Amino acid sequence: MFDYLIVGAGFAGAVLAERLASQADKKILIIDKRNHIGGNTFDFYNEAGILIHKYGPHIFHTNSEDIFNYLGKFTSWRPYEHRVLASVDGMLVPIPINLNTINTLYGLNLTSEEVESFFASKAVKKEQILTSEDVVLNKVGKDLYEKFFKGYTKKQWDLDPSELDASVTARIPTRNNRDNRYFTDKYQAMPMHGYTRMFEKLLDHPNIKVMVNTDYKEIADFIPFKEMIYTGPIDYFFDYCYGKLPYRSIEFIFDTKNEENHQPTGTVNYPNDQPYTRVTEFKYLTGQQHRQTTIVYEHPKAEGDPYYPVPRPENSILYSRYKDLADKLTKVHFTGRLATYKYYNMDQVVAQSLKLFKKLMTLSAPENRIDEQKIALH
Repeated sequence: MFDYLIVGAGFAGAVLAERLASQADKKILIIDKRNHIGGNTFDFYNEAGILIHKYGPHIFHTNSEDIFNYLGKFTSWRPYEHRVLASVDGMLVPIPINLNTINTLYGLNLTSEEVESFFASKAVKKEQILTSEDVVLNKVGKDLYEKFFKGYTKKQWDLDPSELDASVTARIPTRNNRDNRYFTDKYQAMPMHGYTRMFEKLLDHPNIKVMVNTDYKEIADFIPFKEMIYTGPIDYFFDYCYGKLPYRSIEFIFDTKNEENHQPTGTVNYPNDQPYTRVTEFKYLTGQQHRQTTIVYEHPKAEGDPYYPVPRPENSILYSRYKDLADKLTKVHFTGRLATYKYYNMDQVVAQSLKLFKKLMTLSAPENRIDEQKIALH
């Protein structure tokens, strides 16, 4: 008898498996429909011997020392600050838009104070910020909106920014300084030997059994367990009884080149002229030394693995109907991106799982509870 059947061996499931096994002595069966652990962060060495991310680039960043140190128990970290350029008007300029972007793009020599005035002079002020288009026009105006956002958003979502919730672009900053880093979090790093190695260590516990190539619905009626932690698509759990929740997917096209480096930075975005949204070169991320290099082109599409929930009001309403069903279940716990129909960064998924772990311990019978000190991450 397993204490928990955990569906999904990505961050959400693996962190809970590790905590429940190591801190609460629970017996865990963790399963995944794919043929590997690690979820979307799964990485491996391709035929050329280059470490690549199968499902596109994943760069770890967080402001939480606790989460950074917790994962650091299972990997050494390689410091890495990601930088992204955008191909606009025949130039490669930094994104998020900053002082360097504006000066390069328009042939100016503005200061930080002057660039704030520049943004203000271009802004198309909106009384109500309802859509992604409203967010960008209100912040930087029509020209920058069309150069950086309109085409990219249309490719990514197959929707005009005017049809998308404001949250899509609200989290994209503009900067009045020369900080070319894509993220500004306190902790920015990559697992020294890759994500897959880190997941192998996370799940390396005698109380944890791992099963891949398995749909949980094939085994749930035959393997005894007390409770389930579900990190898969919530609509699939309920057999799509209210219909499918919409997602955007991505086709990843890999290309190995006979050159040490192909582009000047880790990722180059293509907002306008190309069918793909961005190209990433993995050696920047991993620090690997190799005479060849592998890049990946990302082509958004409607069908395929679910990556990005489509943020529109009608989809939120549909998800809320599924959540109502989930809330009535006392022995099934839903967590992670797919189960909560929300895009999270990796550290946010870890935080969500750690929070659920503490909740599960609080709900345990008194004789099975563990000290708060034992729940601690260190």
